[in-house]
Amino acid sequence: MRLSSLHVTATTLLFISVNGFAFTSQTTQSHRISSQLQSRSIRNNNNTDKDDSITCSTKYFFSKEQEQQQKLINFPLIKSFATTISIFSLAIMAATLSTNPQPVQAADYGSFTDEQRFIAEAWRVVDNAYIDRTFNHQNWFQMRQDALKKKYKNMNEAQAELEQMLSSLGDRYTRYLPPSKYESMVNAATGNLFGVGVELAQNSDRVMASDVEPNSPAARGGLQRNDIFVEVDGVKFDDGKATPDDVAVVVRGPEGSKVGVVVEREGKKLDFILTREPIKITSVRSYISDKAGVDGKVGVVRIKNFSGTTADTVKEKLEDLKKKGAKNFVLDLRGNPGGLLPGGVDTASLFLEANKPVVFVADKNGVVDAQSTLKDGIDLETPLVVLVDRNTASAAEVMTAALQENKRAVVAGEQSFGKGIVQTIRQLEEGKNGGVAVTIARYETPEHHNINKQGITVDVKTNVDCEKDDALTCLPREAFKKI
Repeated sequence: MRLSSLHVTATTLLFISVNGFAFTSQTTQSHRISSQLQSRSIRNNNNTDKDDSITCSTKYFFSKEQEQQQKLINFPLIKSFATTISIFSLAIMAATLSTNPQPVQAADYGSFTDEQRFIAEAWRVVDNAYIDRTFNHQNWFQMRQDALKKKYKNMNEAQAELEQMLSSLGDRYTRYLPPSKYESMVNAATGNLFGVGVELAQNSDRVMASDVEPNSPAARGGLQRNDIFVEVDGVKFDDGKATPDDVAVVVRGPEGSKVGVVVEREGKKLDFILTREPIKITSVRSYISDKAGVDGKVGVVRIKNFSGTTADTVKEKLEDLKKKGAKNFVLDLRGNPGGLLPGGVDTASLFLEANKPVVFVADKNGVVDAQSTLKDGIDLETPLVVLVDRNTASAAEVMTAALQENKRAVVAGEQSFGKGIVQTIRQLEEGKNGGVAVTIARYETPEHHNINKQGITVDVKTNVDCEKDDALTCLPREAFKKI
């Protein structure tokens, strides 16, 4: 099967876990409502997805064009075939693999050189999908014309030109993926690559290890939490432009192969040689403890990333903690880069009443996919605290905002990362010249806040540097107040 497109929610991993794209919760339902704001008319059109997943999907048209010219896009709930990619790094990449890409062609391609065709194809892909239709307030078409007038000595020059064009958009997530990087992402989606068990996160303009999986190659080799990645296999990442995705695709590789890693720790550079291997990640962990000044035991559920099975796993953990006497709950989302959006939506639904808004996803046409709960969750009353830090991103922020704005949880910690956008990855020239990652949609919270580059403001500011298995040390007792 040819892999042509990946829809991602901003995440990356260094371990591989390929699963069928299936929603596991029975708390939501799919329906659509099309609304032209200028006429303020609303027409209901129930439409349940073809598979067994149930998702609440309400759509509004914000475009001024005629409704018949609009195309409903149920992103990210379109799923002809889908795969969860778990690469244990900044953000786990949640990907929808499309087997029927739209061909990128132009009538005048025949007169172009190979390099010009490459640029024209990449330009068209971005032009068709990019969410900011002002293209950072630039004349995007003129940029194409100027680029195609140039003569390129080789493909490297054309790739450099494309990188410059995309960087002008001011969106670090919309970028060119060289063949090796694109191939790495494709192999990750098909389960052909392995990693070292380190979770990557963005720390200002650097990429850091936000967590290290126990007994992984990274842990055995000596990598530690908060190590800053400087270089991997000769590729430098100290220019301030690298993303966790960039680092992850170099760290990943065939099982049993070696990878050289240079990190910065307390001002010193350290070298490591690690062996890639399959990594089994425990993405949801739980424990119970006491907190001085808090009435009753506290059950803590740590969620490292979201997948299609996260909600079911969290449900099991909650039930087990209750049996052990938990009277309060903490959801520890520190370092959680996101993952599969439905995983975050379904997990939030465990704590919410029916008909509560969870998230809105707006595409380039102004079409908004509104997702809300269908029935009551399993726990609507137990005091709940969500602990976040500066690396809590994407789907994790979606869940956090849903619980906060629906007055179900107290959010403690520090301002979250602020990644409220969705990318798709498209191949160029059938992958021979890599591909492009393009931002195609954005999230909004239940109260229609755009969290991108803003993050979520916490209710209770606390230290977040306590150990991953001791979240209660970070939390003051006032965080457990009832809302």
